[in-house]
Amino acid sequence: MPPKRSITLTKAELRLMKILWDRGESTVAEMVAAISAEEALAYTSVLTTIRILDTKGYVSHRQGGRAFLYSACIGEIEASRSEVRHVLHRFFGNSRERLLLSLLGDDEISPGELSRLKEAIANAPEEAREES
Repeated sequence: MPPKRSITLTKAELRLMKILWDRGESTVAEMVAAISAEEALAYTSVLTTIRILDTKGYVSHRQGGRAFLYSACIGEIEASRSEVRHVLHRFFGNSRERLLLSLLGDDEISPGELSRLKEAIANAPEEAREES
């Protein structure tokens, strides 16, 4: 029995999704060309990865002449929220408080980031603050 497919994005998958979010509908050849020289991927690697993204439901395709044109089915914000929810569930038992406390305990948080977090919490809708 094959392993269950992950709903999260691998590094290679995220790289291709970012290209589709930036460029819009693209062929595999266009995606290969859009990848920087330092991170170059072979055509077949991009094709395999984009097919996996299609299977996962992150992209769709349509025939465009002799090549398939791929486009993102999920927006960048939706994908990032899904990834955060996955981490929240997997590592923090669905506790936003534990996640935030983990972030606040990170020695690398800057005073500016901390100030913006405080402001975001202060400006959160009243209903969200009452759920605590």
